[in-house]
Amino acid sequence: MTYDTSYLTQKTFHSAMSKGITSKKEDYSQWYNDIVIKADLADHSDVRGCMVIKPYGYSIWEKMQSVLDQKFKDTGHSNAYFPLFIPKSYFSKEASHVEGFATECAVVTHYRLKNDGAGNIIVDETAKLEEELIVRPTSETIIWNTYKGWIQSYRDLPLLINQWANVVRWEMRTRLFLRTAEFLWQEGHTAHSTSQEAIEETERMLDVYADFAENWMALPVVKGRKTANERFAGALDTYCIEALMQDGKALQAGTSHFLGQNFAKAFDVKFTNKEGKIEHVWATSWGVSTRLIGALIMAHSDDAGLVLPPKLAPIQVVIVPIYKGEDDLKNISNFVDELIPKLKAQGISVKYDDRDTQRPGFKFAEYELKGVPVRVAIGGRDMENGTVEIARRDTKEKQTVEQQGLDVYIGQLLEEIQENIYKKAKDYREEHITEANSYEEFKTLLDTKAGFIAAHWDGTPETEQKIKEETKATIRCIPLDNKLEEGVCIYSGKPSIQRVLFARAY
Repeated sequence: MTYDTSYLTQKTFHSAMSKGITSKKEDYSQWYNDIVIKADLADHSDVRGCMVIKPYGYSIWEKMQSVLDQKFKDTGHSNAYFPLFIPKSYFSKEASHVEGFATECAVVTHYRLKNDGAGNIIVDETAKLEEELIVRPTSETIIWNTYKGWIQSYRDLPLLINQWANVVRWEMRTRLFLRTAEFLWQEGHTAHSTSQEAIEETERMLDVYADFAENWMALPVVKGRKTANERFAGALDTYCIEALMQDGKALQAGTSHFLGQNFAKAFDVKFTNKEGKIEHVWATSWGVSTRLIGALIMAHSDDAGLVLPPKLAPIQVVIVPIYKGEDDLKNISNFVDELIPKLKAQGISVKYDDRDTQRPGFKFAEYELKGVPVRVAIGGRDMENGTVEIARRDTKEKQTVEQQGLDVYIGQLLEEIQENIYKKAKDYREEHITEANSYEEFKTLLDTKAGFIAAHWDGTPETEQKIKEETKATIRCIPLDNKLEEGVCIYSGKPSIQRVLFARAY
């Protein structure tokens, strides 16, 4: 099969591959779902509330996992694995924890199936478990029960453990990546000899998450503390990173929790300190999940499909040959064979798509939809002129570039694209952080501009809950870098010492 440039019209860029994506402005929710499905990231499963993560989507998760895993190891943590099943009795040991997760738990009650004689498979009622098992919604209870046998002395501390795993939370309303009954995540669980050590660990891991979000995901985040109403069940303090999506809704991208001694006391995890005194240890937990892929989609993508920051793109550069005959293809392939090792030497992932089953226009649309940051097109005339055509996904700009030094140019271009995607997201966020000084102004902003709203709050859970019930907006966080200022609560009129960030959220 041979190709010529007559296929390379703008119309072909939006072939059947990318048609059918709903406009963001028309229906943001459907736009998101269309991208997830059409970009081949995930699919719905016949299992209620669960998803199938397809290879392209999973490869993004693997890149996230690889970067985060190294960051955890660089900060002294080791990976381990704990059981999927947790005895029900463990949950009753920490009252606020069980209350926080009770409505989301999947419960295993039997361990055997049988044939009923009529060809049907049914649960064997005689095979009932002595104690029901909870499919883990989070692992604090099973891990702290285990730590009891691992920690005796101050010499065993700090204990810095991370687990890569799946968890199950029986969500009633689900959305691919953002909220599913089963999802993938990592959860860190650490034990310390002092409160101060544990708080420092909590803050350190929040910084790790913020660094990953901003420098790899190109996602600007606000670091802050959760209010008591929004705090993790069983924590004394919850820190978070909050991001803003392109529809003006917030998304919690990661959390880090100071657990105090709650779980240590519940599971009797003690150590002998340097003075020979027996004390309970201090604890933290922290985690991010495949929800980050949802954040990546919603923060950067457009009506043509995914826009991926180069650092997390499974394919950073795709090269498409455009040829009229086998001699043309051979000439182009010889050049590409020399270029690819130079790109790989810079750590750049590259794909040479010389399939003869699809036309160049189809390929262009496919890689645009999948968010590949840089596309290189090379034709016979390019080989004669010593040039290539480069298209960047973030701006859709195209330019003709010299073949000489192309590897260096592409490396610099990828860095520029990463920075530009971050800048675009940050500019959007800065334009959508607005102060409100009255409840009416607050409600108007929610309905007309959305985004983060900085407003005074009287500090009471009751006021926070009333605002949530009336507007569906929650306090996303109390920013760590907040400036103190005297004011009055927008709802109650009572005194306030600082503004907090409200938003409607995922």
